[in-house]
Amino acid sequence: MKKTEMMKKNYEFRNVLSRGNYYSGKYIEIFVKKNSHQDRNLLGIAISVKIAKAVKRNHIKRLIRENYFYYEDAIKSGYRMVFLWKKKANITDATFQNIRRDMRIIFDKAKLIEEKYENVTTKAN
Repeated sequence: MKKTEMMKKNYEFRNVLSRGNYYSGKYIEIFVKKNSHQDRNLLGIAISVKIAKAVKRNHIKRLIRENYFYYEDAIKSGYRMVFLWKKKANITDATFQNIRRDMRIIFDKAKLIEEKYENVTTKAN
């Protein structure tokens, strides 16, 4: 069963961005907030208009979403997460492997990986 739903409402994004904990990698940033009543994760991805045109922004969103779903089973339940692309990061560095490596570092910093998956997900890097 899928344990992640997408955030769609503006107030959901604002709530996480204003009250969530901030973690940063080389290319992406993440805001994480504990979700009090649910056993599902809520995922939001926001890429600024100033970074690139629509095609490239959507490409980055797809890469982030696909990498997140790779780690979905290993991530603890009950969190709201908003991913942002760093403004200072070069848009040409938006590759699948760079985002996966960055995401793993951030998940380790935030301690979002369940203990039983600690060794399993590191083999993919």
